[in-house]
Amino acid sequence: MNHGTLSLDAEALYAELCKGVRTLLTSETRLVGVTSGGAWLAERLQKDLGLTGEAGAISSAMHRDDFARRGLADGGQTRLPFDVNNARVLLLDDVLYTGRTLRAVLNELFDYGRPACVQLAVLVDRGGRELPVQADFASARVALPASQSLSLARDAQGRFNFSLEA
Repeated sequence: MNHGTLSLDAEALYAELCKGVRTLLTSETRLVGVTSGGAWLAERLQKDLGLTGEAGAISSAMHRDDFARRGLADGGQTRLPFDVNNARVLLLDDVLYTGRTLRAVLNELFDYGRPACVQLAVLVDRGGRELPVQADFASARVALPASQSLSLARDAQGRFNFSLEA
């Protein structure tokens, strides 16, 4: 495959994610999206599920094991509009791959406090794990070669689609 849109229907997967997240929610759950795709998901889920308050966003940039090479290329800052101590946190991300971003995100989250529980929901789990990280919910599981990169994009109306790059 070349550059372009993957045949995965991101909007259909978002609808599945919405159903899956609903089953994980408690009255104390706070949504936190990994910048940037996960933050878009958390923001839209917060609204679509009728949750009060605002969703948080969390960056992996400062805790990445490849920080020296990547720098602050992540494009977003951590914003947690709640007390992390004893919170039930549901992390949201667009694509789960090696697990390294999630490791960095967990380190960032614990810099803000000690949550009671952390769960993970993703649109796509593409396998290829290098660390023992598992999603509590994944809308889809796909296999892609390591040479390909899958990322979430959104248009001006807020609708999601996937971009696949070789």
